Amino acid sequence: MPLPTWLLPGATLLLLAVVVGLLVALRREVRDTGSVDADALSAALSRSWRAEGFDTALRDVERHAEQLEALHTDIAGMLRAPQARGQFGEVQLEAILSDHLPPGMYTIRESVVDGKTPDAAIRTSSGTICIDAKFPLENFVRAQEAEDEADRARYERQFAADVERQLEKIAADYVRPSAGTTGFAFAFIPSEAVYYHLVTEAYDLLDGYAARGVQVVSPLTLGGKLELVKADVQAQQLSEQAEAIQERLQRLGARFEAVDEAWRVLRRHVRNAASKADDVERAYGGLRDEFERLERPVADAADAADPADDGA
Repeated sequence: MPLPTWLLPGATLLLLAVVVGLLVALRREVRDTGSVDADALSAALSRSWRAEGFDTALRDVERHAEQLEALHTDIAGMLRAPQARGQFGEVQLEAILSDHLPPGMYTIRESVVDGKTPDAAIRTSSGTICIDAKFPLENFVRAQEAEDEADRARYERQFAADVERQLEKIAADYVRPSAGTTGFAFAFIPSEAVYYHLVTEAYDLLDGYAARGVQVVSPLTLGGKLELVKADVQAQQLSEQAEAIQERLQRLGARFEAVDEAWRVLRRHVRNAASKADDVERAYGGLRDEFERLERPVADAADAADPADDGA
């Protein structure tokens, strides 16, 4: 069983270590005996092999390689089954959404457009962005596995027709601004290989539907688009907050002008009251002076008629 390509560097290093160990054992044997005894060398190599743990390491590498091959086989089989493939795409889509967006910004399998239920939906101030993760891959797999060129070409044409039907359905169901969606939706393909095939072999088809608002994305390209969506939503939120602050400032300014006008009226009344108080004070002073002048002759006459004053 061939090792996966990503394990080759580690396996190479392990083999180099084995070779170095063998050379060390051989050198030790020559130094100790002056010659090479085949049986003794074999025993020494076996001891060195076990002492360095090379046998265990190789068994571990082989076990991991078998596990990876089984995992690859399971995933490949799952992608062939439509139901399992759909579930795999939904799980992958949800993982990508959770990595890039806050929980309250998206939903999974909820009805959002006239009873239509996309695999995911993103809430934005401009509307709902729908994401469909169902994609027909049966004919693509058949084309990849076909040995006859004619069969391969036929399956590829059928796959292109499948893709067009799916994109048409997404455009009809999920690109509906009048119903509350944005002017575009995402068609999520859970396979970079399939996405690359479509970009290179069916570019005109993808370009035509992109003009109608259906954007085909892969796990890698969806992440970048989600970051752009999040940045736009955050910018819109900041703009709304700025507008709210400006509106509050305008209301506060209007209230300040009303208070300022009331204060000016009060000051005017206070000044008028002060002026009236001065008038009243002057009038009161005049009356007091008059009373004092009237009282003075009466007091003088009383003093003149007092006999006590004469006797003194």
